[in-house]
Amino acid sequence: MSFISFAASYGVLIEHTVQGRWVKVPTTDHPRKKNGSYKFEGSVGWVQNYASMEKPAMWRDKEYTPPDPAVLRKTLAKAEEDRRIRQLAAAKKAAWIMHNAKKSAHPYLASKGFPDEKGWVWEGLLVIPMRIKGELVGCQLIEGGTGIKRFLSGQQTKGSSAAFDTKGRVILCEGYATALSVRRALKTAKVRYNIQVCFSAGNIEEMATRNPECFIVADHDKSGTGQRVAKKTGMPYWLSPIVGEDFNDFELRVGSEAAGLALSAALQKA
Repeated sequence: MSFISFAASYGVLIEHTVQGRWVKVPTTDHPRKKNGSYKFEGSVGWVQNYASMEKPAMWRDKEYTPPDPAVLRKTLAKAEEDRRIRQLAAAKKAAWIMHNAKKSAHPYLASKGFPDEKGWVWEGLLVIPMRIKGELVGCQLIEGGTGIKRFLSGQQTKGSSAAFDTKGRVILCEGYATALSVRRALKTAKVRYNIQVCFSAGNIEEMATRNPECFIVADHDKSGTGQRVAKKTGMPYWLSPIVGEDFNDFELRVGSEAAGLALSAALQKA
C-alpha cells in the first residue's frame, strides 16, 4: 500500500507528498479544514486524523529495515526533546496572544447563535485558550467568515480543554459553539454544569479517562466518529437524532428550552 493510500484509509487526504516535515491537510470528515496531518520520510511516514486519532499511525514500505536499537533510542529521545521544546514555545506564544487579545463580539459566535457573546479576539481571530490542570498550553484560533479552526504549531492538545464553570457534573463536548449551546440550554433548564471543550473526538476519549463520572455530548458526524468515540469511552452520552447535527445545531433548531429539557432528561437517566 502506498503512503497516500495508507493515509486515505485513516481519512487523511494527501494530493502530493512533501518530505521531511509535518504537513496539515484536509480529511474526509472535514474536507474544508486542515484537520489532519502527515510526515513523510520516503521509506517511512506518519499520518494523524485529529478527529479520530489520539496519536499518529506509522507507515513503512516493504523494503523498510528497522534501525539499530541504540540509534532508535537516541532518535526517539531527540524527538521527545524537540517535542517538548515546541510545546514550551507554543505555550509562550499562547500566553502572548492572550495578553494581546481583547474581549469582543465575533462573527463566528454570531453565526452560531450568540451575537451578544463576547470572546477573546486577536487580529480578527476568536481565541479559545486551552489548559491542562489550569496551565495554559495553547489555543484554538477560529476565523470569523470561514469558521476555519487551527491550533498553534507544536502545542500540546492531548488532555487539554477549555472549561465553563466547575460546579456540576462534568460534561465533555468537542466544539466551543457546542459548549455555549450546552451552557445556555442547561441554564434554561436550571441544571448545574462543568462543561469541558475537548476540541476533537479523539481528545474526548482522553478526557473521559480523566473524568470517570462524565457525560458526553457527542457530534452526530456523517462519518460516525463522534458516536463511535462516545461508545468507546463507555460513558453515557447524548446524540442528536439528525445526522450531521451537533448540539449547537440542535439547540438552534428546537430552541433553548426544548434543548435544555432533552439534555437534562438524558443527564438524569445517565
